[in-house]
Amino acid sequence: MFIFDAHLDLAMNALEWNRDLTWTVEDIRKSEIGMTDKPDREKNTVSLYAMRKGNVGICVATQIARYVKKESSLPGWNSPHQAWAQTQGQLAWYKAMEEIGQMTQISNLEQLNSHLELWEKPDSKTPIGYILSLEGADSIATIDHLERSYEQGLRAIGPAHYGPGTYAHGTDSVGGIGAKGRELLKKIEELNLILDATHLCDISFWETMDAYNGPVWASHNNCRKFVDHNRQYSDEQITELVSRDAVIGIALDAWMMVPNWVRGESTPESMGVTLKQMIDNIDHICQLSGDSLHVGIGTDLDGAFGKEQSPSDLDTIADLQKVPQMLAERGYSEEEIDNIMHQNFINFLQRVWK
Repeated sequence: MFIFDAHLDLAMNALEWNRDLTWTVEDIRKSEIGMTDKPDREKNTVSLYAMRKGNVGICVATQIARYVKKESSLPGWNSPHQAWAQTQGQLAWYKAMEEIGQMTQISNLEQLNSHLELWEKPDSKTPIGYILSLEGADSIATIDHLERSYEQGLRAIGPAHYGPGTYAHGTDSVGGIGAKGRELLKKIEELNLILDATHLCDISFWETMDAYNGPVWASHNNCRKFVDHNRQYSDEQITELVSRDAVIGIALDAWMMVPNWVRGESTPESMGVTLKQMIDNIDHICQLSGDSLHVGIGTDLDGAFGKEQSPSDLDTIADLQKVPQMLAERGYSEEEIDNIMHQNFINFLQRVWK
């Protein structure tokens, strides 16, 4: 089954974790034996090789760099211009992958359709298609920087990440979008960029919905019904997104999948975290919307976590191929499974880019 993954931090892993994603997952793990600088060393799940093995032919791939003020306890860069430079380095990595045939950027309808044709008969060298997205807009030092990013191929953007940001309040913070946020939303809509509502805190979410009328999706967000935390979406928020023809990608970070997860202490095995919880989240959104047209896959695998915080029945991203059968066992039809695994996000892009 062809898979569209709506959220992978590939360049972050390549540059900040120093992972050569052209290697196999196993070789990357071997290279990290004995390393302790990151909690997920030796536990990565993603490589371009593993994506091909799992038929993950298109992903939304991020640039990410947080600007933090002096008083913040969050990790990040000390100025928006440093953050901008970091995202430019990440873009350079994607371009380097294009040069050696490992990846190809998709930024318009013609490129999307051509890439889908290419993946009808993929081989071990077929490039992974990526849609460039910015997770958290702090690196957009000025609105001119957003226009420059658009020219570089940026096609989706999330105004916030964790904490209070320049343009909106994100996860674990409380507040609205302010004048700068409204200015950003106006330019996003003007450029026909896709707004990624992921990570917006409740107040910023609703203010954004009031101010913005362009295309919106949620690349990696689960349901508050299962984990009562501001990082997840309430049924009311899901219903609002469905009313806007959004697609919500279900994430695989274990703390978002089961309640009472304690970072550094809980394990997927001790907490019973498996791909079943992914199916539960998918099914809940389908029940709310009344169809299978508003949910997809947005794993966030290796998003600063690895196997220590992923479903226990997933060793690499290739194991997403277990999901179609699990959906079939829940009573989903072949067409509905196609929608969830890839078609909903593809249809979304075809509609927005038409």
